[in-house]
Amino acid sequence: MQHELPSASADDQRTADTDTMLSRRRFCNRMVGLIAGSTCIGAVSVQGSRAQPPGTEIVGRQEEPRVMPDSATPYFAYVGSRTTRERNARGEGLSVYRVDPKAAAWTPVQVLDDLVNPSFLSFDRQRRFLYAVHGDGSEISAFRIDPKSGELTILNRESTGGKNPVHLCVDPTSRFAVVVNHVTSSLAVLPIKENGALGRMSDLVTLTGKIGPHRVEQPFSKPHQAQYDPTDRFIAVPDKGLDRTFIFRLDAETGKLSAVEGAVAEAREGAGPRHIAFHPSNRFAYVINELDSTVMACRFDAGTGGLAPFQVLTALPDSFVGNSRAAEIAVSATGRFVYASNRGYDSIAVFAVDGLTGRLAATGWHLTGGRTPRFFAPSPVEDLLFVANEDSDDIVGFGVDPHTGSLASVGTVARTGSPVCILFNPAGEEQTAR
Repeated sequence: MQHELPSASADDQRTADTDTMLSRRRFCNRMVGLIAGSTCIGAVSVQGSRAQPPGTEIVGRQEEPRVMPDSATPYFAYVGSRTTRERNARGEGLSVYRVDPKAAAWTPVQVLDDLVNPSFLSFDRQRRFLYAVHGDGSEISAFRIDPKSGELTILNRESTGGKNPVHLCVDPTSRFAVVVNHVTSSLAVLPIKENGALGRMSDLVTLTGKIGPHRVEQPFSKPHQAQYDPTDRFIAVPDKGLDRTFIFRLDAETGKLSAVEGAVAEAREGAGPRHIAFHPSNRFAYVINELDSTVMACRFDAGTGGLAPFQVLTALPDSFVGNSRAAEIAVSATGRFVYASNRGYDSIAVFAVDGLTGRLAATGWHLTGGRTPRFFAPSPVEDLLFVANEDSDDIVGFGVDPHTGSLASVGTVARTGSPVCILFNPAGEEQTAR
């Protein structure tokens, strides 16, 4: 059910969302019946499946397209969780589930319970290997994926050269991983060997600049994400501590990073840029600002890597007067909608995108049915969105309306401690050679 711009209280809206939750039977019908390929949301979306505006060509992708043949095909879900007492966490580690779209719940396959805070996950471009950074630590682990069972086998672990790695991305050749060290203000590059194992660092770059005014959250540079643009030429790095988003390029021969001069996007003081999502046309990008709960729309120059902000709007309804922080942001595959998560006002905000100008207009908010939605991700068939509620220890599914972008809850699909990241991969497929 679409929730219009709210004028009621958060409690009233929570009641409305609860009253409209789909039954388990309707969950099954929605899983099978929604149109496959209509929407793919977020940085983990299937880039090869993205519909492009006429006359727009996106080149450089070398990852295998992962569009599912139909909405009845099973797939594997990989869930990273926080595990430490310092984080007040209840997670077991890295969990693997088998997802049958005809069933109402995910089936556990494997738990790697000897991992500390596997808080962000990423595949190589052919999805033969999985990489996990260990939040609050200083390491990244590599795993081999069994394509039939979905199970993971540890390959090795390497230092990230810094503290609290929070994000990573793999370059289009699958030869390097770029890791973001949040509290030591650096980006690390690690080579990936032919067998998927990680090598020792090839580069370590420290981010510097004028810090923001927040006395607690902005004491120094605090990068939070490394995200390739759709052409794989540039890497965007939002920095929560410096109120800016940097642009880098990676030399795939040497494994060295270089900053793109003049391509920095400045946010408002105290905004705290956290994550960025690119529009499939590659003409726009959208930054979620954690500290002031806003979304910043930018024009993106795919030739130079330049980001130029042109709009800022709140990620919260005007009826919410409490404390909240933004977390994740995503753009639908059609480019028609932007989604953002709020922690405090535990919800997913939906924005409509003007296809010509890239401007956003809020269309509604959908309560997540849990607490602290740090992360969300689309299903491989792109008809569902799954939300990781970190502080209520559950993953909740939502059906996505491809015409309006609105969300309809299909209930809790898995209960797991402190989930903070989700990846999906098709079940039973042999992967292509690198």
